[in-house]
Amino acid sequence: MVQEDNKRRIDELFANGFLSKEDFKKLIDERDNESAEYLFEKARIRQHETFGNKVYLRGIVEFSSYCKSNCLYCGLRRDNDNAERYHLSEEEILACCRQGHAFGFRTFVLQSGEDLSYSDEDICHLILSIKKEMPDCAITLSIGEKTREQYQMYYDAGADRYLLRHETASPKLYQKLHPADQTLENRIRCLKDLRDIGYQIGAGMMIQAPGQTTDDLVTDLYFLHDLQPHMIGIGPFIPHHDTPFRDEKAGSVELTLYMLGILRLMFPKALIPATTALGTIDQKGREMGILAGANVIMPNLSPTDVRGKYLLYNNKICTGEDAAQCSLCMSGRMKSIGYETVITRGDAPGKGPHEAKMNI
Repeated sequence: MVQEDNKRRIDELFANGFLSKEDFKKLIDERDNESAEYLFEKARIRQHETFGNKVYLRGIVEFSSYCKSNCLYCGLRRDNDNAERYHLSEEEILACCRQGHAFGFRTFVLQSGEDLSYSDEDICHLILSIKKEMPDCAITLSIGEKTREQYQMYYDAGADRYLLRHETASPKLYQKLHPADQTLENRIRCLKDLRDIGYQIGAGMMIQAPGQTTDDLVTDLYFLHDLQPHMIGIGPFIPHHDTPFRDEKAGSVELTLYMLGILRLMFPKALIPATTALGTIDQKGREMGILAGANVIMPNLSPTDVRGKYLLYNNKICTGEDAAQCSLCMSGRMKSIGYETVITRGDAPGKGPHEAKMNI
């Protein structure tokens, strides 16, 4: 039987999409298996109202493992001398997208460390080239913190979406996870610039990062409520053996799923991935993520010979499968839990393509 106070909180969240800070805190701290199952039932109702049983596939291309930033939790951090570095040429990235397009993918997520060897002109030319050859596709960038002017250039070239996880909205925790020259203020400035320019934006946080408290998670929920992103990506903290947090405990699948359920009730129309990190901690993690309210999965289109080098954390899955194999595998796994994978553009409700202002 669901604990009565938590049932009331979940019902209120289902009805109103928001709670007081105290109720959010208690909803998280007083969770149990029965509360979680009740939350997931409600999350699936909201999920199905907008998206039915559809799960959107995005093809991700991890095109560089170089990074100027030094986040203390990340295996690609600048000071990790053991990291295997690579960056793909425009033609190599295009080849990944062509392969994905042939499989039916209509959204490409171009992700990298903050690699300064690519100029803004390089990024714009890449976007223009993909759009010229595959005009029915959406392009999502995930290349870190830039100036507003840079974000505007990429948007004018035809980029549709931008993923930039805020990681934590708690200033004290953000300082613990990052060096002094990387600030929460700048991360938030980036997200607001992206939103104001017109991107479909994605934010999100790590779950159970070292030092994270329930109050920090509530701060994240309030921050996301104010930001109103179109996409929300969360995943458990997983330590990497060549970072200062190598000996820290990994975050749990259980709390990550619970937070997915809460986010689905807060954001019924958001695109929320069941992340690779979730699948790394538990073999059925992505299926459980979908059943908790997520509705996006991102198979890897990167060349197999570099996938094992893009290691943000230990034991990352799907570094050996080819993209077709991964896509077919995911389709079968989603079908086994009553969902159907679709490979349309899958824009956020009410959003769609915008007119690029540049040409090749």
